[in-house]
Amino acid sequence: MTTTVLVVEDMIAERELISHYLRQSGYVVMGAASGDEALDKAISIKPDVVITDVVMPGMSGFELCRNLKKHPATASIPIILCSSKNQELDRLWGVKQGADAYITKPFTREQLVRAVKSMVI
Repeated sequence: MTTTVLVVEDMIAERELISHYLRQSGYVVMGAASGDEALDKAISIKPDVVITDVVMPGMSGFELCRNLKKHPATASIPIILCSSKNQELDRLWGVKQGADAYITKPFTREQLVRAVKSMVI
């Protein structure tokens, strides 16, 4: 079975890097540049996992988490927050918003793939 990952990142280079790492590991990757776009795509394609940046213009990754967990079509999709905010408080806040995992930038390909694998057992 193929695993689909929705990567939400407003910085094109970051989104491309994450997508590249995941494709190399055999995942099908969809991209979104904003929280609004991600919400629409998540509802229509129902990815297996969502990886989202926290700091984005418009809807933040935290808000996206809350919106995805609230919506019946996306409530059960695991969410990985990916952020340069590396304080314990940020991590705790992310989990409180509905994130299932939190990885900090910069990360290695192995850390990213391990986080995704842990969501799709």
